[in-house]
Amino acid sequence: MSETQRDPGTNDEKDQQLAQHRIDATGELTTSTGTRVDDTDNSLSAGGRGPTLMEDFHFREKMTHFDHERIPERVVHARGAGAYGYFQVYESLSRYTRAHFLNDPSLRTPVFVRFSTVAGSRGSADTVRDVRGFATKFYTREGNYDLVGNNIPVFFIQDGIKFPDFVHSVKPEPHNEIPQAQSAHDTLWDFVQLQPETMHMMMWVMSDRALPRSYRMMQGFGVHTFRFVNADGEGTFVKFHWKPRLGTHSLVWDETQKIGGKDPDYNRRDLWDAIERGQYPEWELGVQIVPESDEHRFDFDLLDPTKVIPEEEVPVTPIGKMVLNRNPDNFFAETEQIAFHTANVVPGIDFTNDPLLQARNFSYLDTQLIRLGGPNFQQLPVNRPVAEVQDNQRDGYGQHYVHRGQTSYFKNSLAGGCPYLADADRAYQHYQERVDGAKIRHRSESFQDHYTQATLFYNSLAPWEQEHLAAAFQFELGKVGHHHVREGVVEHLNQVDHDLAVKVATGIGVRSPEQVTTNHGRSSPALSQAAGFPETVYSRQVAVLVADGVHAADVTSLRSALAERGALTDVLGPRDGSVRADDGSSFEVDRAMSTVASVLYDAVVVPGGADNAAKLSADGLALNFVAEAFKHNKPIAAMNDGVDVLEKAPLPGLQMAKPGNDVQVDQGVITHRGPNGEALHQTFIEALARHRVWEREVATVPA
Repeated sequence: MSETQRDPGTNDEKDQQLAQHRIDATGELTTSTGTRVDDTDNSLSAGGRGPTLMEDFHFREKMTHFDHERIPERVVHARGAGAYGYFQVYESLSRYTRAHFLNDPSLRTPVFVRFSTVAGSRGSADTVRDVRGFATKFYTREGNYDLVGNNIPVFFIQDGIKFPDFVHSVKPEPHNEIPQAQSAHDTLWDFVQLQPETMHMMMWVMSDRALPRSYRMMQGFGVHTFRFVNADGEGTFVKFHWKPRLGTHSLVWDETQKIGGKDPDYNRRDLWDAIERGQYPEWELGVQIVPESDEHRFDFDLLDPTKVIPEEEVPVTPIGKMVLNRNPDNFFAETEQIAFHTANVVPGIDFTNDPLLQARNFSYLDTQLIRLGGPNFQQLPVNRPVAEVQDNQRDGYGQHYVHRGQTSYFKNSLAGGCPYLADADRAYQHYQERVDGAKIRHRSESFQDHYTQATLFYNSLAPWEQEHLAAAFQFELGKVGHHHVREGVVEHLNQVDHDLAVKVATGIGVRSPEQVTTNHGRSSPALSQAAGFPETVYSRQVAVLVADGVHAADVTSLRSALAERGALTDVLGPRDGSVRADDGSSFEVDRAMSTVASVLYDAVVVPGGADNAAKLSADGLALNFVAEAFKHNKPIAAMNDGVDVLEKAPLPGLQMAKPGNDVQVDQGVITHRGPNGEALHQTFIEALARHRVWEREVATVPA
């Protein structure tokens, strides 16, 4: 066979074909057409703080290619959960904005909210260390408004042109597609150590904020500084905050890893189940309002998305509430096909020149075009506005409307001039501001402080939160194989706090920084999860461990006390079915202990009964259930003979109740031996409302 007649399917021929398309990452950076690039960190803008210019072909090409990289799954925020509900403003905000849904307290505006993880694929677990998306679509009478935010108020980068680089670094590494849904690997931390603007965000991601207990117990933020515009055309800067009515609470790292094996759908299931049982999640929407005259009064730039406005400087004013009260009927049709876009705004809400926001305003629409198959994705039921649509757009993939008539252009005389232009007081009016400046690629000097707010965040944390953050850095950097990357991150941490840098360096086996940096000492208590949450047990889940011989009255009285306050109990036995109570009755078991684990519950209770205690004390699974709950700082209670089980469990030397004693409390372990369980119930409920028993952990924190 001659060379020209060889089978093109042979391995060596295939290798030659592939070799022609292999490109090594060497030489100068260029565009896809070969034009050399000397700056890929800054978008072309009108002045250092001006808007991004459409003629920036490098930014548009880079972002367009990134947006179209993966189909049909979202490139980021692929794994999500969603629900319908409503939003209602408390009182008119006409002083600040002409947005109708923010001016009528009697109006309930329909919403759809999608929560998500960012880095992982659709098949990844819910409880990974990651940012969580918090995106809300308001179906207003003036059109759809999308508030597309996260559960962390800042972001990794300042200019959207860096977004493809950041996501490429945090995604599974391209040579082996490992690791899935984790930030603990070389490329992410290499990006971080070379981009100091990431440090504030990385402090948040290494904190417990990246491990939410529930979507229902998670804050949301608009991230950017937006602008309200009133009927007179006056603008006001605004930051958006969602605050959950149940308080802001997190898991602990060891729990998240175990939950990933026991129930990878933990957060999605929690949201779904809460809505199905009528315990509707609620958030309060608050705003930080900054007059335009105060734009430059802060020690940071309001347009910098890596910064927060401390609540001590500008308080968060509650303006309305959101309730999620209906689950989707079909995950794909609704949760998967919903399309958010930061540029979906209504009259009275406008943008600022934040360069990350400017990039998102381009990128989101571009992404939906490839992900949802063409320009008509807004016609899908979950995206369709309640406002009338007359846009003169025709045809295209996925066209749902059957347009009648001869014309599809403006102006026309054949259809009576319809659709015609709206009056100015009804139409969207862009806020008018003067913009001038040279066409440059340059980051404003007001964006250059990358450490002050990272230090502010660290100083604001409770001691146990600081310990968790340091341990997270040690875990993540301990997975990094290149020691110069570890060292580079530690050098940045040294600019945040010297003691933190030394602690992390010691844990990952690199040299501690010699230069001692000065911590500015300022803090903002609102940044800590230890401050100011409502103490409630509503929708908390309690495991009750039982076996044959359990004291029936202990179980029924506890369940009744918890149910009155909206808490949930699962009776867990050694097997499915029922157990025999000490009075001869039977108790139905909700689940077998072997199918669940303490990490899926907020607290554990062991009721009385001599036979019950003897059987549970001999059951290694039950003893581990208690010990693991203790390790994760959860409230634990035992009644009567159930105290014997706690004494058998591998717990530290705690003070347990003796017969006839009052309720005994030691490090959140609540015990009582006596006929009246009401005192124990009340003490246990108070501990459960505080979420965790952090004094256990504080007692082990080194001085």
